[in-house]
Amino acid sequence: MTTPSTLAVLVPAYNEAEVIGEFHRRLAAVLDALPLRSRVLYVDDGSRDATWDLIDALSRSDERVQALRLSRNFGKETAMTAGLDHMDADAVVVIDADLQDPPELIPALLERAAQGYDVVYATRARRDGETWFKRFTSAAFYRTMERLSHTPVPRDTGDFRLMNRRAVAAVNALRERQRFMKGLFAWIGYRQSSLVYDRDARNAGTTKWNYWRLANLAIEGVTSFSTAPLRVASWLGFSAAFLAFLYAAWVFLKAMFWGDPVRGYPTLMVVILFLGGAQLLAIGLIGEYVGRTYAETKRRPLYYIEDKRGDVGDPPARD
Repeated sequence: MTTPSTLAVLVPAYNEAEVIGEFHRRLAAVLDALPLRSRVLYVDDGSRDATWDLIDALSRSDERVQALRLSRNFGKETAMTAGLDHMDADAVVVIDADLQDPPELIPALLERAAQGYDVVYATRARRDGETWFKRFTSAAFYRTMERLSHTPVPRDTGDFRLMNRRAVAAVNALRERQRFMKGLFAWIGYRQSSLVYDRDARNAGTTKWNYWRLANLAIEGVTSFSTAPLRVASWLGFSAAFLAFLYAAWVFLKAMFWGDPVRGYPTLMVVILFLGGAQLLAIGLIGEYVGRTYAETKRRPLYYIEDKRGDVGDPPARD
């Protein structure tokens, strides 16, 4: 990547009124020190607090600030998509507003990108402010993705990254409705590099990602980039049938040669529960993929924009 002449910072935000002022103060200090033209695009993902009012005030006090307000809460993945659709810069940085990812790392991302990389993603060496359970489940998710997916997602890596114009265009060309952005960032390929940093605890407010939402995001990631769960279901069905056959043969031989009576009720219940559980698991896995296919065929718009601030413009027409 050659030295960019323009930089855009994409900041998805949902109910971040407690922290967005401090975030912008630190971000503005970083941008002031950079020798290139820059702008900041905030995407308000249907916040219910004063986030939009604060962004509106920032757009009046800082000419670099632009903003989109989505018509409702579509989710962070869609908010990032909306922001990337409106990007027109040589380099784009995606960063959260909670200050767990320090804006002061942006110059280092630019330096690494100048070495010829299309994407530079920030990898967390330390995750302050997170429980051991969250760290454990996060590590388990990344290990699972490495084993199941043909496009592994880099470990301990969130959405904080820098992309050049070519990488942004590649991501914007991917218009599936069920979006797992970390996987899409990895799937496009090109030259990618990591920059290791220590992740801070949240500056203020509370996280919007409870365990239920994180679990759904993990399922989204696995089903978006791997069909291995369907193969596992097939092998589970084959194994269950094979074990049932062996058990039936053993019961038959015991009854024929040793006169051991067949114990009906316990045996029957064990077999029924095992096969029923295996069938429900397989049906659930198939349902996940069928549901994804159904969502894609409806081809609904990914998002609607309720309001804008600054000279955001309109994204190019897409299918």
